[in-house]
Amino acid sequence: MPTITIFKRDLEGLLAEPGEVHQPITIEQLEESLMLVKGELKGQNPDTGELRIELQDSNRPDLWCCEGIARQIRIKRQGSLAKYDFLTSKSKSPKQLNVAHGLEEIRPYVAACAATGYHVTQEGLAQLIQTQEKLAEMFGRKRRTVSIGLYRLAAIEFPVTYDVVRPDEVTFTPLGMDTVMTLGEMLLVHPKGLEFGGILAGHDRLPYLRDAKRQALSFPPIINSREVGEVRPGDDALFVEVTGTDLSMVILTLNIFAANLADRGAVIEPIEVRYPYKTALGKAVMTPHDLRKSQKLSVSTIEQALGQALGAHEVAKALTAYGYQVTTKGKEVRVTLPLYRQDLMHAMDVVEDVAISRGYSDFLPVMPSQFTVGGLSRIEEISDHIRALMVGMGFQEIISNILASPKDLRDAMQLEGTEWGKLVEVDNVMSQSFSALRQWMLPSLLRVEAASNRAFYPHRMFEAGEVVRHDLSQAEGSRTVMVLGGMIAHADAHFSEAHSCLDTLFYYVNQAYSLEPIQHPSFLAGRVGSVVSDGKHIGVIGELHPEVLERWQIGIPAVAFEIDLTELTERP
Repeated sequence: MPTITIFKRDLEGLLAEPGEVHQPITIEQLEESLMLVKGELKGQNPDTGELRIELQDSNRPDLWCCEGIARQIRIKRQGSLAKYDFLTSKSKSPKQLNVAHGLEEIRPYVAACAATGYHVTQEGLAQLIQTQEKLAEMFGRKRRTVSIGLYRLAAIEFPVTYDVVRPDEVTFTPLGMDTVMTLGEMLLVHPKGLEFGGILAGHDRLPYLRDAKRQALSFPPIINSREVGEVRPGDDALFVEVTGTDLSMVILTLNIFAANLADRGAVIEPIEVRYPYKTALGKAVMTPHDLRKSQKLSVSTIEQALGQALGAHEVAKALTAYGYQVTTKGKEVRVTLPLYRQDLMHAMDVVEDVAISRGYSDFLPVMPSQFTVGGLSRIEEISDHIRALMVGMGFQEIISNILASPKDLRDAMQLEGTEWGKLVEVDNVMSQSFSALRQWMLPSLLRVEAASNRAFYPHRMFEAGEVVRHDLSQAEGSRTVMVLGGMIAHADAHFSEAHSCLDTLFYYVNQAYSLEPIQHPSFLAGRVGSVVSDGKHIGVIGELHPEVLERWQIGIPAVAFEIDLTELTERP
């Protein structure tokens, strides 16, 4: 969760009404108000007024700054959100930002605005930089999806061009250095180029932001120009741009910055972005841009979730005091988020905001009317019994992640193109190492074995846990089962050794079983069998194929077995 640093005096200034004298806020008052933003005070420095706040909501990037926290508290105090006029302002000759051809395959989207009338303070600049870094790092996935640039507006001549150039085509002095460099040199030498250059890997042309005088503004998403992109205390006119690969995230980020600067007294001037290609919002997009969509829900849904009768008026009052636009009709409310939020995905999101706005202390505690005794499910009882038996036979338990890579689950087990190799994969993954749900347990055991070649042999390990199997007969297209996987590895490991362990297990769980010969790509032919119990195939046992061991870089023989504990549970 994000942790930010703010200054108490800066917060007090943002909480004050225009022209109002700053009112001190005590630490006790602050801690109570932080409940509105799901924040917690983690530390303070009384000498400097520095406050360290941890925020528990990763879906509200607008709160990752002093302006956002102050805004939410101020709305609650005032009872509603004051409107921002920059979304409705109609400039006869708006400043323009032109996008060049070729960026659609590199970093296609940009949004920008100008902010005038706010004299940047030292504390304000610290907040601008912190917000820039937090949004790019966390919300923007380390600048891959979103990156932000701040510039001195007075030095820029419009129209600005979001261009695409060769690595050696242009030069400028980047922030933090005194040397003029090409874009290619920045990727090789500059610390930010080394850190974020991988975002542009594979492209022979690079994004480049310049003004009408062909003056360099920045090399998105890497680094700003030192001449124009170094904002200083005392500056009273700023240019803000956001580039990225997701148009709605780019615009939302700019909306947050525009609201923050407007809260500090700046006048926001929208900028028209002109694309040579189609976007979801057209070829000409005025930014900041209103992305808000309304949602209708019944008051009974909110009341049922909160366990308290409120009525449409009270629900509307609570949501309005949290920044929503609300209209009521009978027993329904239609809600619209403020321009700096886009986190409304489910009715429960609205329910939570009603509860936060009213305060959890407003809800009367109700004692339970029923008394029940909890207990382990049958599958857990059997699993615990099996674990105790495996430990008694000298096996060591491991606990591994249910997520793994298709390479480990399928390719390293020689299951490409087979029924055993069908996987349930994760969409839009953050890492290929955790992009599929394991369909059996042995790859998890082999991963541990591959990292244990320095430990004394023999190795005997097991895991009882969940796996997910491809099954189109189920509504979700898959089913989750509990399995036991066991493996023995040493120089003389053989089938009979694993078979004797299986015998012991089935004896103590009072179940009969038999083995039937099968062919399985992960095991040696003639040294593998299917475990059959009560007429059902519930597992597999065998000597692992040398090619499989080679792929895992395991240099000794290994035998393994796996049985479906869910099948055993369903029996009397």
